[in-house]
Amino acid sequence: MLKRLRTLFETRSAPDVIPSLPDGQRVYAIGDIHGRCDLLCRMIARIEADEAGRDPADSTVILLGDLVDRGPDSAGVIATAREWAKRRRVRILAGNHEEMFLGSLERDETLRHFLRHGGRETLLSYPIAPDVYSRATLEELRAIMNEVIPAEDIAFMQGMEDRIQIGDYVFVHAGVRPGIPLEDQKTSDLRWIRGEFIDAPENREFAVVHGHTILESPHVSPLRISLDTGAYASGLLTAVGLEGTARWLISVQGEPAAAAA
Repeated sequence: MLKRLRTLFETRSAPDVIPSLPDGQRVYAIGDIHGRCDLLCRMIARIEADEAGRDPADSTVILLGDLVDRGPDSAGVIATAREWAKRRRVRILAGNHEEMFLGSLERDETLRHFLRHGGRETLLSYPIAPDVYSRATLEELRAIMNEVIPAEDIAFMQGMEDRIQIGDYVFVHAGVRPGIPLEDQKTSDLRWIRGEFIDAPENREFAVVHGHTILESPHVSPLRISLDTGAYASGLLTAVGLEGTARWLISVQGEPAAAAA
C-alpha cells in the first residue's frame, strides 16, 4: 500500500507519495553496467558492506539490464554477475543490448546494429584478436562468436527476466508504456521505450525503477527512479537501496572510458 511522507528525493511538485516494500524485504537495484566489470566489482563490495551494516532482511539484488556492450569487459561482467548469483539472490533484467547480442548470433541486420552500438567492444572482451575481428566478414564473425562465446553466457542472457515486481515497485530496463496494464506491456517497450514513458505524468499506482536513458545523476521522484549514469563513459555506476519506505543511493566512481580502456 502506498504511504505518504516527506522525502529529500522529491523532484516534482506532485504529492509526497512514497511506495514501500513488504516488511522484512530489502532490494538493491543497479543501473546499466555496460561492460565496466571494474565498477561492478566495486559496487558488489559497496552493497555487501551496506548490507552488513543494516539489520538482517530478505534481500534481493536486481541488475537493470545492459550488462554488455560499449565498455571494455562485457565477458567479465557476465562472469562476475553469474558468480555473485551463486552467493546471494541476484535477479537480472534483459536490456536492449542483451537482446541485440543474442539476436546477432542469428541475423545479419541485428549483428550490424549490435556492432554499431558497442558490440565490437563486447566481442573483443572474448578471445577474439582485433586483427581477426577486423578481417572477418559477417558470416565469419558469427561463426567465431558461436565458437568463442561460452554456451553458459548465452544461456545466462536467455534466462534474464523482462519485469520484476516487489511490493509497490516495478523493475524494468527501459520503462513502461503509459496507460497499459503491467500484464499487457510489450517486451519491446520494457526494453526500448524512452520519451513516451519518461515524459508522461507520474500517475501510476506503483513506482518504476529503470535504466536505459543516460543521466548525469540519478533521477529519484516518488514514482520513478532512473539509474543509468553512463558508467561505460562517465565511470559512474549507480544503485539504489530500498527497504520499507526508505530509499538510499549508492554509487561507485572509476576512471572515465578513455582512461579505463
